[in-house]
Amino acid sequence: MKSQQKCIVIFALVCCFAVLVALIFSAVDIWGEDEDGITEDNCSKNCRAVLVENIPEDISFLDNGTSHLPLSAGLYNLLDRAIRVVEIVSPLWLLNSSDYESSFQPAATQGRALLSRLQGLKERGIQLKISSGMIDSTELRMLATHNAEVHYVNMTALTTGHLLSSFWVVDRSHFYIGSANMDWRSLAIRKELGVLVYNCSCLALDLHRVFSLYWGLQYKDFIPSFWSKRLFALFNKNTPMDFTLNSTKAQAYISSSPDVFIPKHRSSDLEAISWVIQEARHFIYISIIDYLPLLSRSAHKYWSRIDGLIREALILRKVRVRMLISCWEETQPLTFNFIWSLRSLCMEQANCSLEAKFFNPRVKRDGSVQGINHNRFMVTDRAIYLGNLDWVGNEFTFNAGAGLVISQPEGVEERNATVVDQLRASFERDWFSRYTRSLQANKIPVCNKHQINRLVTVKDSHLDNGPVPIRTGQHDGGPAPMRNSPKDDGQTPGKTKNRDDTSKNHPTHQGNANGFPPVIDSYQESQVKVSHLDNRQIKSSYHDNPMDPPSQSSESSGSRELANASL
Repeated sequence: MKSQQKCIVIFALVCCFAVLVALIFSAVDIWGEDEDGITEDNCSKNCRAVLVENIPEDISFLDNGTSHLPLSAGLYNLLDRAIRVVEIVSPLWLLNSSDYESSFQPAATQGRALLSRLQGLKERGIQLKISSGMIDSTELRMLATHNAEVHYVNMTALTTGHLLSSFWVVDRSHFYIGSANMDWRSLAIRKELGVLVYNCSCLALDLHRVFSLYWGLQYKDFIPSFWSKRLFALFNKNTPMDFTLNSTKAQAYISSSPDVFIPKHRSSDLEAISWVIQEARHFIYISIIDYLPLLSRSAHKYWSRIDGLIREALILRKVRVRMLISCWEETQPLTFNFIWSLRSLCMEQANCSLEAKFFNPRVKRDGSVQGINHNRFMVTDRAIYLGNLDWVGNEFTFNAGAGLVISQPEGVEERNATVVDQLRASFERDWFSRYTRSLQANKIPVCNKHQINRLVTVKDSHLDNGPVPIRTGQHDGGPAPMRNSPKDDGQTPGKTKNRDDTSKNHPTHQGNANGFPPVIDSYQESQVKVSHLDNRQIKSSYHDNPMDPPSQSSESSGSRELANASL
């Protein structure tokens, strides 16, 4: 009798253990959805890619004919192709511009038009699925009333970061990835760049799995210990997808961040960026919003992951490096120090070349800033990387983003058909345009529009007395005070105002005849550095301990876009 009871107990324990193991390895599989019968074996590998851009109306590249499909037209084209489902991830949902904004920005109506197209998917019987980190958005509530499914990801609880991914997946066959948000400014006054890839179900399926990961994190305040096999990556830097892109042989894979969001086989964004830099043999061209290799806002701990690879490429492989960085009101003064440090490596070094330029937005007479270069990409002689994150400290540790790597062999015919050469042409168009300024020794560009106001005022009133120190006020060290700025309560603000604030400010003049912000000399430079460092902490967004939450005063530009913005 006892032996029989013992057998029953053992059998029950074995059954419980078996059920537990099954649940562990299949728990997240309930997140996985029907992938329309698409598998790695039958997916399409004969693809077409088109670069898309938004070029603000007041930016004109008259001396260079390089142009691409307008961003709004590309997104509309994706919606026209949709048959079953459209999946979207975006940091911001601010497509409805105000009447005031639309009154002086006619292109702002593009946002409303796109919102209307998304609402119209219901009538066509097409499912709209959205993953978002915004817990309160008028646009998302409006779309939800039109049968859109919206899943909210509590990034504050999961990583203390933000959901900064920006991509679309349509029918697991076509996709978009790039710098643009679902924000009217991305369709009107910001310079954006991305890529549309058509009839490429292999890569689209892989990007869909990144979306599925976000989708399954709704209502969760912890990161699962095991990921579903349906979330595993199909391709990575070691085993990229071999396919045909625009009738040319190529390889590609999808990367993502942060590391805690990476299931089996997925390459991280840092691994992707590192691979592209290390594989370059002749040149590396980088177009990025912010470049600040610091980890800690308190100790200013050096972050060598990308910076060190650039130095290695310059010194050991003699690769030519060009860096185009956005010059805007949140540009940190220490950015220039790191660029000068890189440039100093090439002093008296043969075949060593590092050039740096800053893309200046247009400062209008009403004080508004337009044309901020929002691009986030790198192109080399062998590959491209298009991503969603800034190259700032632990950006890749806390924030969620995705990236696309495409490599194409040298020596192929019809090079103008390759995405690598198309993106290189776009970079060179920007690089040689009249909107860029080279970084000069002992001179620092003034990127903050309020500093521009002060500097112009000082110069206008002291033309005969030479330069004078710039006085700093309450807000002189940072961005302009925001209307109804949300407090840091641990929640992502719902209604946000983008960093390209177009609200009226004090009238200002252009720095010089061609509209560039003025360049200050070394005497004034010291004053500006003091004003920045005294009034605003370095926004690298990260502490020495990677598990500590980033503070509100130390954020990357993508995080600032969410945390500081308010309409």
